[in-house]
Amino acid sequence: MSDTLSSPKTAAALRRAARVSAESLLVLLMAAVALWILGRMWSVVWPLIVALFLTTMTWPLTRFLRRLGWAPALAAAVVTVLFLLVVAGIVALIAVPVASQSGELADGVVEGIQKVREWAAGPPLNIGDDQISGAFDAAIARIQDSLGSMVGTVVAGVGTVVDGLVTAVLALFLMFFFLKDGPRFLPWLTRQLPGRLATDVPVVAARGWETLGAFVRSQAFVGLLDAVFIGLGLWFLDVPLVLPLAVLTFVSAFVPIIGALFAGLVAVLIALVSNGLTDALLVLLIIVVVQQLEGNVFQPMIQSRGLGLHAAVVLLAVTLGGSLAGIVGSLLAVPAAALISVIWNYLREQLSAPSPEPEAGEPQTAPAVS
Repeated sequence: MSDTLSSPKTAAALRRAARVSAESLLVLLMAAVALWILGRMWSVVWPLIVALFLTTMTWPLTRFLRRLGWAPALAAAVVTVLFLLVVAGIVALIAVPVASQSGELADGVVEGIQKVREWAAGPPLNIGDDQISGAFDAAIARIQDSLGSMVGTVVAGVGTVVDGLVTAVLALFLMFFFLKDGPRFLPWLTRQLPGRLATDVPVVAARGWETLGAFVRSQAFVGLLDAVFIGLGLWFLDVPLVLPLAVLTFVSAFVPIIGALFAGLVAVLIALVSNGLTDALLVLLIIVVVQQLEGNVFQPMIQSRGLGLHAAVVLLAVTLGGSLAGIVGSLLAVPAAALISVIWNYLREQLSAPSPEPEAGEPQTAPAVS
């Protein structure tokens, strides 16, 4: 005869499941409210995040200068100016060679368009000049019909550029203050918080800062690998503007997915107009191979070691962040997952039960020696 279910045990299990479900719903509700508040304050939060990223890159030099006896304000000002000079140098490194070879590139573009027209006019397409001209006329007519929406798009793009400039300026000012007053933040925070929070929050903040620095360093190393391998491939194929393209590849590595696509598209276009279709396809093949190695091998391995996250967690975090918030979500997914891991590990440390100590007189077993 089979055993019957115990009514008291079943009711207790259901009550426990209901309590756990209600508590989980409350936690999710609080998380949703926090994210909603974060979204409402995004115009302030986003410059703060950018400033933190910039501070992690420039803090080692600031710390070195402060250890030499420099005043905090002087060290922060010098590092901020050096950072601006480096950014200006990178822009010049990209813009000057492009400007000097703009004539050759323009001629290459015209020649490439002519080759495409000749190829389209031959078999198997056999598209004549009249058909091409008609296609151009249709495209112009469609552009004229959608002129109003294009104006709106341009205005929105100008607004985005202005917002980006405001964010950059605000982030630079915040970076200066973080470099100047950053070491005083945790002691100040300890004095402001009551009770147990005065201990827990500064510890979590310090660990989060170390994790954020590890993320920036790993991202910079991945970008350096991309720039070196793709630059070597472009140099081997004798593609012009190798150094600007390598620098562009390194800088764009900090913007996941879209940055790599943009840098790869620029490299392929330059190879197409300067070296022809064969070299352009070879450049595309090199970029695809390097990006696949970077996205599926290098980046997960490096970030998993530096951030304490498994490679699969890194891949899933980037995918989820991109699906939820696009480029910004992809950029912030990995550091957000790492910070969540930091908080979770600290909670586990605080909530874990201490190992039982042997009672007096109880013999202790010696550890086995292999």
